[in-house]
Amino acid sequence: MSSFEDVDTEETVTSLHMTLYHPGHQRSGIFQSIKFCNRETLPTSEVVKFGRNSSTCRYTFQDKQVSRVQFSLQLFKKFDSSVVSFEIKNMSKKTNLLVDDKELGYLNKMDLPDKCLIRFGDYQFLVEKEDGESLEFFEIQFFLSIRPLLQENKWLPQKPTPECGSCSPCSTQNNSPTEAGENEW
Repeated sequence: MSSFEDVDTEETVTSLHMTLYHPGHQRSGIFQSIKFCNRETLPTSEVVKFGRNSSTCRYTFQDKQVSRVQFSLQLFKKFDSSVVSFEIKNMSKKTNLLVDDKELGYLNKMDLPDKCLIRFGDYQFLVEKEDGESLEFFEIQFFLSIRPLLQENKWLPQKPTPECGSCSPCSTQNNSPTEAGENEW
């Protein structure tokens, strides 16, 4: 006969919410292997790889412009801290990875900010981390954006965003589209 006090408490799980955008997602099926809006629980020991090689990457993109392994995410715990963090590593020899305003070349890695924009080629990923207590598991959940995240969120890396209490854009800045070359962000 067990009492309420004897029952183990449930730990919260660290979560990554990833909103993905690519201009050709509707016609080309680039994201067809990603299950949107489903929470996937993974062991903290797993290195999560993104790319086009389905035998080595957990999340694949059906696009020849993407490297076999484009980038990886790995969970870690900083020394003298109870909070878990992620590091991101660029695994592509041909394409640099932008994390907010930092450019990562091949095999460069950095701590993933709690909220950031990851970009390579025409791909944009808005990543938001929710802290949890579990050292055994973490979750990833994907969402799809039909609009460019860079424009939609008026993304200004590492700057505070005003809260307006609604889902509509808060900014009163010029909303007209701007033209950019291939290598401009």
